[in-house]
Amino acid sequence: MQEVLNQEQGKVLLRLARQAIGEQLGLVEEKPLPQDPGLDVEYGTFVTLKIGGALRGCIGNILPSGSVAEAIKRNALNAAFDDSRFSPLTAEELAKVHIDISVLSQPLLLDYSDEEDLIAKLQPGKDGVLLRLGMAGATFLPQVWEQLPDPQLFLGHLCQKAGLPATAWRDSHPEIHIYHVQCFAEEMS
Repeated sequence: MQEVLNQEQGKVLLRLARQAIGEQLGLVEEKPLPQDPGLDVEYGTFVTLKIGGALRGCIGNILPSGSVAEAIKRNALNAAFDDSRFSPLTAEELAKVHIDISVLSQPLLLDYSDEEDLIAKLQPGKDGVLLRLGMAGATFLPQVWEQLPDPQLFLGHLCQKAGLPATAWRDSHPEIHIYHVQCFAEEMS
């Protein structure tokens, strides 16, 4: 993805995410962050929380929903307190949390004829994938390729995340959109 934000803007967004969670936990007082009109742009965003390398929460929106700054704050709070896979983050956990932010390009419909064509068109490690079939849908950020580098496994797990059989990507010709991300991550301590 062409960079839409610079490294300094990424650092501001990371501070905004951590500050929003800290405020919600009553650990920090709201401090104004530098105003940057470049953060008023609208893109889809995801906020991922990890502790010791293990997922602790991940929430986002594929399509733009307000400014990047507003979306990061909202998604940070949702990842910390409203990800149904986890209990709400505690004050004790906040110091251990590592925050990653993804800013998404506009998803593009991928035209493919069959399973071989789909596999050939996917770019592991680069493409985020949004799968839709009827009312079911799910996405994996490009970072998920690190855990699932095989395209068939990647697509099978994505189908299962959507509540579909693992073979639905092969058997049912779901709608596939791809997108790219610009990532920002806190320094590992």
